[in-house]
Amino acid sequence: MSADHRDFYRGRRVLVTGGLGFIGSNLCRTLADLGALVTAVDSLLPDYGGNLFNLAGYEDRVRINIADVRGHGMEYLVRGQEVLFNLAGQVSHIDSMTDPLTDLEINCTSQLKLLEAVRKGNPELKIVYAGTRQIYGRPLYLPVDEKHLLQPVDVNGINKISGEFYHLVYHQVHGIRASSLRLTNTYGPRQLIRHNRQGFIGWFVRKAVLGEEIPVFGDGSQRRDFNHVFDVVDAFLRAGAIDASDGQVLNLGDEHPVSLLDLAKLLVEVGGGGSYTLVPFPPERKRIDIGDFFADVSKARAVLGWAPSIPLRRGFEETVAYYREHREHYL
Repeated sequence: MSADHRDFYRGRRVLVTGGLGFIGSNLCRTLADLGALVTAVDSLLPDYGGNLFNLAGYEDRVRINIADVRGHGMEYLVRGQEVLFNLAGQVSHIDSMTDPLTDLEINCTSQLKLLEAVRKGNPELKIVYAGTRQIYGRPLYLPVDEKHLLQPVDVNGINKISGEFYHLVYHQVHGIRASSLRLTNTYGPRQLIRHNRQGFIGWFVRKAVLGEEIPVFGDGSQRRDFNHVFDVVDAFLRAGAIDASDGQVLNLGDEHPVSLLDLAKLLVEVGGGGSYTLVPFPPERKRIDIGDFFADVSKARAVLGWAPSIPLRRGFEETVAYYREHREHYL
């Protein structure tokens, strides 16, 4: 696919749920740069990642609507929109186990409400849903392709499966043009790094920025794949611009995994200070850890023309530099 997928958005009306969050804000900024007419919807719930600073400098180019997708205003918000990037969600696996009903409301019930709003008010709308590799659970084989058994190890994974399946059913039955990108470990600027409940990457980055000790659970040998948020944004733009993605589920990821110990070592080097240490797994985390994971991205390459492009070292160098420059807004 050529740069046409970026040209597609000029003058288009685009709605981004979770638009003040990590991936959503980076997507909104890029869409505005491409000339789209962007509306960002976010609840700004504490500890969920929404941050008004994430759209600093874009206040006159992105319409910001503070609203909860669990509410009843979505029918109004989807009217007249041409593309919906649906990134609103609860992403903490730990929180999903301690407060499963809230996770159900945000990742499952609210998705059904949103799809009903689209069906009733704007059935021509194109939707790209932010799925997750967490739905696969512990891999039976590597790399994991889209045909892998879905066997999540936590409540978050179960509810994310439901959210994704709702989109696919509304495509099959109601003709809603929906697709899902199953995201892996995403990193980069504008991520929540205040606490460690939304995954280890933000916490590792925080420690590197502050020159502190990075705790690595277990022996650190577990391998994971990583995508820079700018590569993830590019995948969303591609999925939203082409008809071939309709009804599809597509893995994002990288077929060159890195151990968590090697990642910690890299961040110590990039940060120019600090250290790392191996610590025992907390029991509540060990029970939902999936071990090694990296995705087969050949389907995304075939359907979207997408592949990760930002090298890990360069990506984390730029990420650490971003948080050092804007630390008062994130730390």
